[in-house]
Amino acid sequence: MQEIGEGIYYEDSFPGVTLGALFFSQGMVIIDAPLRTEDARSWRSMLMNQYGWSNRFLVSLDSHPDRTLGLRAMESTIVTHQETAEVFDGRPTIFKGEDVKTGSDWEFYNEVIGMRWVVPGITFNQRISLHWNSSEIILEHHPGPTAESIWVILPEEQVVFVGDTVVLNQPPFLANADLEIWVEELELLMKSYQNYVIICGRGGPVKMEDMHELRKFLRNVMRRMERMVNKKTLPEATEKMVPSLLSKFSFPSLYKTKYTKRLEYGLYQCYLQRYFPYDALDQSV
Repeated sequence: MQEIGEGIYYEDSFPGVTLGALFFSQGMVIIDAPLRTEDARSWRSMLMNQYGWSNRFLVSLDSHPDRTLGLRAMESTIVTHQETAEVFDGRPTIFKGEDVKTGSDWEFYNEVIGMRWVVPGITFNQRISLHWNSSEIILEHHPGPTAESIWVILPEEQVVFVGDTVVLNQPPFLANADLEIWVEELELLMKSYQNYVIICGRGGPVKMEDMHELRKFLRNVMRRMERMVNKKTLPEATEKMVPSLLSKFSFPSLYKTKYTKRLEYGLYQCYLQRYFPYDALDQSV
């Protein structure tokens, strides 16, 4: 665990998303879950050794399988946005995996097939706060990457966990994104949280230039899609955008296939939902 403030940690050694843990005298708040059951148990053991295992909440920052498949193994009260709970309601009880490749981390671990979803215990629509000692923990709705994305904000400690609103050294997930709102949320983050430690959902701490680059990337995607739709281009043509867009990111070569698939799938679905929404209803995951 990497400490970023008194009792505030992030963990990025497990496959899947970057995790968070907030320790207070009256309880613990865990942010997201490891992807695999064995990793969730290991993470749970680390937390138990650090603090104990009573009075705990686990916040899921959105509904993506990479951060939600391991929720059950954490044995905690789950807190999510209401729309995350609705996504769960629409899924089969047992995770069967998808036939299409989305460039997600779970696709590289066969052991996650057959895992059961957990039902959130607490949901909210816009904002909810926990008050433990003098510290306030705010869970707040910030859509963009998905309709249900939330942030965990610690105003006194000036720390914010933003999930997939920002990702580092990899292309973002676009399949369920509202690009305009996403850009607005990035601008809010840069303006109102510039003195905060910002922890993203895939990569850990981010700098101001990371957010600028992501905003630039999203605007570029929007411009290119506008040109395509003006030419009445079909969604399949979004695949041609992938090489130049992928070149904007620096990452080890072994991830190229995964990130190529992520952009191919994400661009196709995003274009469908923006310009052919009725065709996209049964295809988005």
